[in-house]
Amino acid sequence: MSKIQELFAKKKNRILNVYCTAGYPRLDSIGEVIEALEQNGADIVEIGMPYSDPLADGPVIQQSSQVAIGNGMTISVLLEQLKALKGRIHIPVILMGYMNPVLQYGFEKFCADAANGGVDGLILPDLPEYEFETEYGDIIRKNGLDFIFLVTPETSPERVVKLDKLSSGFLYAVSSSSTTGTDKEMVSVDIYLQKLQGYKLRNPVLVGFGIKDKESFDKACAHSNGAIIGSAFIRALEGSDDIGKRTGEFLHSVLD
Repeated sequence: MSKIQELFAKKKNRILNVYCTAGYPRLDSIGEVIEALEQNGADIVEIGMPYSDPLADGPVIQQSSQVAIGNGMTISVLLEQLKALKGRIHIPVILMGYMNPVLQYGFEKFCADAANGGVDGLILPDLPEYEFETEYGDIIRKNGLDFIFLVTPETSPERVVKLDKLSSGFLYAVSSSSTTGTDKEMVSVDIYLQKLQGYKLRNPVLVGFGIKDKESFDKACAHSNGAIIGSAFIRALEGSDDIGKRTGEFLHSVLD
């Protein structure tokens, strides 16, 4: 059982996965950010690997990626930083990013180095299902990593079931077909999540895109195992001189 699967075995609901951008706000801030998240109640940390053309990300995360790239963040730098943190981080760590820079790094080397750096799972939104099944899935599994697929309200029931079967760890339910950081009508999200519940999926479901505060987190958790917060946390870190203090304030505003 992976660390992510162990988490869901122990805690069935109100799982909080928080996204942060590697290299933001500073090149060397990832350790401080992750430790602050862990100490203040986050269950999973999802680390964004900065990329110049992030298809699924809204303006807040895009901007943080540009800052991180300007700071000198690369996949190599991030994996070295995570390797140095190994043993200090106890919550599951997921890397989220896009195929182009991963392929440039070398897919098999990336998976091996990620696993060696204490990474537990991957989210690569532009890795197609067919290529996962025929080429990349075996490499991911060989390195002991979970892989999380995304589904949207427009994903057909048959495809949801198929992606759930291919996923391990959890299934990422995108609240609507848009980018991160945009406001959502939570009534329609409720209907969508209730529909997902009816499919009797084998993986837990976490909801992402548009979850930003206690109200939206609570509503997302009503019909899922938990939620993912990204843009709102990135926004909270902007201009902060004290990452630990700001992270604590933000997480307690969501969880308390």
